[in-house]
Amino acid sequence: MPCLSSLADMKNNFIEELRWRGMLHDMMPGADKLLETPQSGYIGFDPTSDSLHVGSLVQIMTLLHFQRCGHRPIALVGGATGMVGDPSGKSEERNLLSAEAINHNLEGIKKQLQKFIDFSDDSRGAIMVNNYDWFENFKLLDFIRDTGKHITISYMMAKDSVQKRLETGLSFTEFTYQLIQGYDFLHLYRKYGCRLQMGGSDQWGNMVTGTELIRRIEQGEAYAVTTKLLTKADGSKFGKTESGNVWLDAGRTSPYRYYQFWLNTSDEDAENYIKIFTLKKKEECDALIALHKEQPHLRLLQKALAEDITARTHSEAGLKQAVEASEILFGKSTADSLNSLSEEILLDIMDGVPQFTVNKNMFENEVNVVDLLAVNTPVFPSKAEARKMIIAGGVSINKVKLTDANTMLGKTQLIRNKYLVVQKGKKNYYLVMAG
Repeated sequence: MPCLSSLADMKNNFIEELRWRGMLHDMMPGADKLLETPQSGYIGFDPTSDSLHVGSLVQIMTLLHFQRCGHRPIALVGGATGMVGDPSGKSEERNLLSAEAINHNLEGIKKQLQKFIDFSDDSRGAIMVNNYDWFENFKLLDFIRDTGKHITISYMMAKDSVQKRLETGLSFTEFTYQLIQGYDFLHLYRKYGCRLQMGGSDQWGNMVTGTELIRRIEQGEAYAVTTKLLTKADGSKFGKTESGNVWLDAGRTSPYRYYQFWLNTSDEDAENYIKIFTLKKKEECDALIALHKEQPHLRLLQKALAEDITARTHSEAGLKQAVEASEILFGKSTADSLNSLSEEILLDIMDGVPQFTVNKNMFENEVNVVDLLAVNTPVFPSKAEARKMIIAGGVSINKVKLTDANTMLGKTQLIRNKYLVVQKGKKNYYLVMAG
């Protein structure tokens, strides 16, 4: 958990911080003036899963920068709104969750937020709230009388999130979402003096509904600040891979895969991400970018980015594990480091390399390496070629180089009592599985 005593210079201007990092999209007039003094501000998180994914990191970092600039962040997890569904940025209505499922998801999300934001009992310590707590016993008649009467149908219909869904269909449930989110802002204004809501640019309509409720009901002033929706340089959606979302939960996306996701960032994207997803100062980012441009083949930006965000998400131990795993295929590693890997990480690393299954019984009495690689598996097209390359030192088993074509392999060589990692030449890997 971050420590408030170690936070950066609290004189930093939050709006300027977002601006130079390329995160700022829009803000209501007066928001910058408001933030000249310490304030409370909130961002809402969707509880549709027990883990956030990297798409949520922009908002997590926004709260982190907000706190580092001397303000108190409020993380609102939408236990109530998760039962309704937000039409913003959606083409169809999503599945609604039970209270039990949402409570489970809340616990997972809170644990992840605590890795980034300081929730200590301090004037700047973050607060986590669940809007189900104030909506649970809210009566419909009270809501439409005390809240709904202040916002007109024409005002609600004018929102882009509503207009875009009219042709495909918008349920009354989703239509009321902006009123519910608006009430969240009103509640936080009343309870915590919260005068700022932050979020992605697709949330602008919902945000200003909240400021309007505060103005009309409390005669108060509140503001909204939005961040840019992040896309990759090639136009594809950030945070998506061929296998789906990149999660912050190590059980869903291993530290190795997480590290590789950031390491495989394009040069153009890395220039943006180093500013958005790390706490490096402007001078550090500029220096790294300049150095990277001089020697792009070293991928200095990607490495700095991957190391920083992996350590923040999965701890220094998680980063060390990810780096060591990456070295198996992409650098120098040892037999010890290979043998120390969990089965999950080993399979992550070997995902995409040729894999062959052989009868486990052959390892009971040991099997000749040439027979294994040229007869039992198609690693080599012939025994002669296998022998030739082994004698020349071009074959490794579990990161141990072989030079004797008569080498016998037994069950003691099997990693996790099941696997052999075969390296042929410098770049060709194979996974042999004893089943």
